[in-house]
Amino acid sequence: MSGPERGIGVRREDREAGNETDNEDNDNNENDEEEEEEDGGGPFVPFQCPAGGFNKLKWLVAWPLCLLLYFTVPNCSTPRWDNYFMLSFFCSTLWIAGFSYIMVWMVTVIGFTLGIPDVIMGITFLAAGTSVPDCMASLIVARQGMGDMAVSNSIGSNVFDILVGLGLPWSVKTLAINYGSDIKINSKGLIFSVGLLLASVFMTVMGVHLNKWTLDKRLGFTCLLLYSVFLCVSCLIEYNIFTFVNLPTCRDD
Repeated sequence: MSGPERGIGVRREDREAGNETDNEDNDNNENDEEEEEEDGGGPFVPFQCPAGGFNKLKWLVAWPLCLLLYFTVPNCSTPRWDNYFMLSFFCSTLWIAGFSYIMVWMVTVIGFTLGIPDVIMGITFLAAGTSVPDCMASLIVARQGMGDMAVSNSIGSNVFDILVGLGLPWSVKTLAINYGSDIKINSKGLIFSVGLLLASVFMTVMGVHLNKWTLDKRLGFTCLLLYSVFLCVSCLIEYNIFTFVNLPTCRDD
């Protein structure tokens, strides 16, 4: 290879190396911009108005709450806060506890105002409200083809609610707040509610078994029908239709 040809080859290699360096710089700049966008993104972004009329309405209604959560719960899905996931979990748990207290207080006041017993409000509104996240999670995994996980999630969440949701506050009440005290349950229809709950679980498992362990529309409508029957019978029991199990709601003079 002659001298001029060698010089042309060297210049061509230098030009290609320069182009590769520029491409790498551009890629790094794009990655930095994506990370900055991710830092401002997340499940709730109070500073970015979405497109669409309905989405804007939802964003406007949820804006105060989103703004509060944005500044109090670190978004651990971003590179800036990925090492503080435990802090995000702790803050989320505190907010869930606070929201749960407000929800129970509001439902109790509404039930007292309308003359509806607390047990009825718990069976209907509270149960439906707390089960919506479980329903959405089961729906997502069922669409992904993991029906067994959907069934396990629904059953496991109810077991957790019964054993931990009741056992933990009762333990705190009798051990930490007022040691040696006891908690009295006003409703005598608890045995009927538990019996209906066990019967509904048994019939659900039997329905899945008779349906050859597949989830379809027929099984879904059957479960909705069973829930409607459970809800109606429970309300009739708590309203003392069959027998006297629940004291009447106290009214102001």
